[in-house]
Amino acid sequence: MKFLIAGLGSIGRRHLKNLHILGQNDIVLYRTHQSTLGDGDLQGYPVESDFKKALMHKPDAVIVSNPTALHMEVAIPAAETGCALFIEKPLAHHPDDLQLLESILKEKKNTVFSAFQFRFNPGLRKIYQLLLDREIGKPYSFDCYWGEYLPDWHPWEDYRNSYAASNNLGGGVVLTLCHPLDYLRWMFGEAAGLFAVTGNASSLELDVEDFAETIIDFKNNVTGHLHLDYYRRTVRHDLEITCSDGVIYWDHASSSVKVQRADKSEEFFPAPEGFERNQMFLDEMHHFIGLVEGKEQPVCDFFDGKKALQLAMGVLYSGRYKQRMIFD
Repeated sequence: MKFLIAGLGSIGRRHLKNLHILGQNDIVLYRTHQSTLGDGDLQGYPVESDFKKALMHKPDAVIVSNPTALHMEVAIPAAETGCALFIEKPLAHHPDDLQLLESILKEKKNTVFSAFQFRFNPGLRKIYQLLLDREIGKPYSFDCYWGEYLPDWHPWEDYRNSYAASNNLGGGVVLTLCHPLDYLRWMFGEAAGLFAVTGNASSLELDVEDFAETIIDFKNNVTGHLHLDYYRRTVRHDLEITCSDGVIYWDHASSSVKVQRADKSEEFFPAPEGFERNQMFLDEMHHFIGLVEGKEQPVCDFFDGKKALQLAMGVLYSGRYKQRMIFD
């Protein structure tokens, strides 16, 4: 297969390395030369700075890993040529931006993967199965927390110039840390409504929100709390689900799951031996290759990505206008 990677920031370079690990070496790079990283690891690949010329290499698949607000500038022309699309989360800056792409996909029938790598986290997959099998009874409520200090993300650059801190590029804590909006929907189904409080609590000098507190209720009557922030100095990312027969707890740092049952017994499910964070990215890329080859069914398709973006917009809208959002 021939791949075209559009966007060579940290995530684009991770995908480049993982494609190489997976034996895929026919790769073209589309660059605008805005990355704050050096070029040492990009040597030996064809490079284009005009996307039309990049598409003339006739790639089978395009990896859309440029800033969120620029996704459609790449995804739409790539879809028109019939390419398969691997689109980093969130799919776009706003759900309205997806309309033209969606119409093209209906005509061309392109393969599309929404890149939410936490669908491949072993702990979250274990929880999904526990919930599916009703191992701990019926889920009632959840508490999900993700706090991580933005300046520590990319030490090689001024965080204030990063996409995550730029409203124009599609940043802000809600869009940048939108993974829970996907994996909560994956586990509990469609949301019925939400109410959020967003704002700037820190001294990070950002023009985007640095925290969001959201209450979400799902159509299956599960209700819970999601916290996101850019200012927590020690990383915390975890999920606790209260069920009729006990409690399920997942910790991202170890990717392990602990179950506390109503009879006071406990069960521990560790991550596979040797598991580390990049395995999720490897697994999602392996899955995408299988999708393009027609060997797998999609784990997270365009519709899933669209739904996650709608939830993110709901959080932002609710936080801005102090209104409860209702979903059909």
